[in-house]
Amino acid sequence: MKIVCQNRKAYHDYKIEETLEAGIALLGTEVKSLREGKANLKDGYVIIKGSEVFLLNSHISPYTHGNISNHDPVRTRKLLLHRAEIERLSGKTTQKGYTLIPLKIYFKDSRAKVEIGLAKGKRLFEKRETIKEREAKREIARAIKR
Repeated sequence: MKIVCQNRKAYHDYKIEETLEAGIALLGTEVKSLREGKANLKDGYVIIKGSEVFLLNSHISPYTHGNISNHDPVRTRKLLLHRAEIERLSGKTTQKGYTLIPLKIYFKDSRAKVEIGLAKGKRLFEKRETIKEREAKREIARAIKR
């Protein structure tokens, strides 16, 4: 499994409650660009329209050796999930505060996959608590090493 890009900011801004692997429908130049590792998920999010799931605002750079018919870097891309998974996610995202965000893009058996997370937004004080807990764990680890 070759990881192309990760959304590190997601773990800071959201509390990830569940992750799910989804296929992604791409154009040829998008696949080539992903193989070069040129993607960004920082502002990306996932929406459910009817019985289909779409990835929005994720940036896949144009292929460097492409021609005039290269793809749009920020186009809407369809995600491939089973109907039962879509219905379950749709039910959970209707609850207050829940959203779907892309966590990483990777290749699995030469197929591009997106790991999406069911997430709940953190408030500012929760982010501070997380940082304090992380610092405390580091201090304990340092004390044990001595």
